[in-house]
Amino acid sequence: MAKSKLIKNADKLAGYTAFILILLGIIQIFFGEFISKSIALTANGIDCIGDGFVSAVVWIGLMYFKKPADQRFNYGYYKMENLASGLAAVFMIALAIFISFRSFDQLINPHPIETPLIGAILALIAAIIALSLGIYKYKKEKKSKMSSIRLEAFNTIKDGVASSLTVIALILSSQGIYIADGIAGFIIAGIIVTIGFAAIKESSYMLIDACNGECIDIKTSIRQIAEEFKEIHIAHIVRLRKSGPIFQGEMEVEVHEDMKIKEFNILKEDIINKIKNIFPEIESLTITAITKEKIIKK
Repeated sequence: MAKSKLIKNADKLAGYTAFILILLGIIQIFFGEFISKSIALTANGIDCIGDGFVSAVVWIGLMYFKKPADQRFNYGYYKMENLASGLAAVFMIALAIFISFRSFDQLINPHPIETPLIGAILALIAAIIALSLGIYKYKKEKKSKMSSIRLEAFNTIKDGVASSLTVIALILSSQGIYIADGIAGFIIAGIIVTIGFAAIKESSYMLIDACNGECIDIKTSIRQIAEEFKEIHIAHIVRLRKSGPIFQGEMEVEVHEDMKIKEFNILKEDIINKIKNIFPEIESLTITAITKEKIIKK
């Protein structure tokens, strides 16, 4: 219940963020292109709109995420969240390439910036809004443990940092340092690419059921927890797969061959309860009992 409430709040916040960032982006692009002639302000506006679309993609992903499992998707729609993260990251990198071209042109053929201080004020407003939203969403992400919400939070914070760089670039441009406009554009593009590739890597691992990092640590802990029970001789195999914010897995444990099914079912329930108390993100864990003789045959 608490998880569904977090997801509901997250998708609303993603929707509001998309609208706010796109609006801020349109204003900055209009001012940058037609009034100040600032590449940095235009790039920041494009970045805002791009980040708004990222939030929109995440919002759509979260809509699918809440759908229950059905005959086609037996394990639910959790991986839609990972797919949304990957698609959003691809869009971010494409955006960075466009900004790089515009910034290069400004470095080769620098031109004066009109009304740079007014542009700096617009960028400062965008920075304050984006940083406030991003930090708030980052705190929420820690509770939800969802990679798409984390990506959106980092992306919004990144937009605030980019807007702050735009403020600095426009102030320097007002002092006659026109190449600062192009340099800021390149820095913005670099930030976008770094976050984008990191998000694609993580999403790709999740979509192909790779287990690394946090997943490996949880596997080790699960094995240790199981082996704390005196009835368990050893935990042989632990498999985990991550889908969105949750883990699903299976484990084989060695027990005495005289153990009755009823006794094992009680033991299994105790192990699962203890594991879920420590790792609430584990949605399901299947535990299979094997005897020493079966292990030797394997």
